[in-house]
Amino acid sequence: MPRIRPRIRRSAFAAVAVTALVAASATACGPDGDSADAKPSQAATAASSATTGPRLPSDLPTSLQELRKWKQGDWKKWDHWARQAADFANPVIKDLWKPSRMSEAKDSPNQVPTGVGQDQGVTDPAPARKQAQAVPTPYHANAAPVGKVFFDSPSGPMVCSGTVVEDPAHPGKSDLVWTAGHCVHSGAKGGWYRNIAFVPSYNDDGLSAAQTQNAPESEVAPYGVWWADWAQTSSQWISTGAETGGSGSPYDFAILHVKPENGGGKSLQETVGAALPVWFDAPSATAMSSLGAWGYPAAPPYDGQRMFDCVDKPGRLSLDPAAPTEYRIGCSMTGGSSGGGWFTKEPNGQLALVSNTSIGPSDNSWLAGPHLGSVAQGVFDSISKKFANQ
Repeated sequence: MPRIRPRIRRSAFAAVAVTALVAASATACGPDGDSADAKPSQAATAASSATTGPRLPSDLPTSLQELRKWKQGDWKKWDHWARQAADFANPVIKDLWKPSRMSEAKDSPNQVPTGVGQDQGVTDPAPARKQAQAVPTPYHANAAPVGKVFFDSPSGPMVCSGTVVEDPAHPGKSDLVWTAGHCVHSGAKGGWYRNIAFVPSYNDDGLSAAQTQNAPESEVAPYGVWWADWAQTSSQWISTGAETGGSGSPYDFAILHVKPENGGGKSLQETVGAALPVWFDAPSATAMSSLGAWGYPAAPPYDGQRMFDCVDKPGRLSLDPAAPTEYRIGCSMTGGSSGGGWFTKEPNGQLALVSNTSIGPSDNSWLAGPHLGSVAQGVFDSISKKFANQ
């Protein structure tokens, strides 16, 4: 089984080798938990003082008690405000994401009908379905940068997957997480999601769904809960993204800047012990012999509590001939794996993130993810520079 080693170990797949690239210069409500104190995030302060875009409410909830009241009122207006990147606000609500609430969060699907795209742009035949493989536990020793992204939508708590990535502005001390755009923003018909948090190595020992309900937080969130104090996605996803049909999927990526819920001086990368570089403008699928996707599938037959991966030779998928062609692999993972990183080796042998899970068909036979080109580079550079001096 492929492994993603922590910082000082060999950063490569251990048991299943990924051949180097050919040379070339991708909901149900749960309990709210107990009331607790909280503090506003830097993003809330920055967003409330923004001079462009819609004005944000002045009373964003910063406690569980306020959140309950807000859900009955202003929450219903979520799709009319917070439309632009500068309007992101995500105040920390301490103890919101308890193990019981995490275990009940549902998948965030982003599906296209089986066979869509076969006659558009550059598209290869659909790959054979590959059964996802369970990642060995403990996850911190086998896939240290991977974790779960939790967030609230108007329908209740939901989940995606994410990956700790390197930040050139803070070498060895990154607080950046790569995920999908549809895990932070609902696209053309909505706005930013709320209470976005990242849990690296979620359910480290692979406990069952029943066990995670009452497990101590140290087992479910071994490195703690990290709240997004800023999120950045593409303007293309915000303007064209859709929950079904694949619209906006070539630009369905996002980056979170996070901070620990309980404070602390160490960065996410230092705490987890690993982060992957992002390989922008990676070669076409035709130049790759192997590409792997990691994540926490949550829709049946999976339950969202365990990490899985799929490794396959990638093909090409085009849903829009005017947009970049996407990567596609055979994989049985379902919703909840969205946002999970896609990894391969750079020519120098270093493991790198080249895409994320974006869409899949209703029969769960494959996954597709965006090619990370100049637009993705611009989004990434923007959030890196924003926190460069912090």
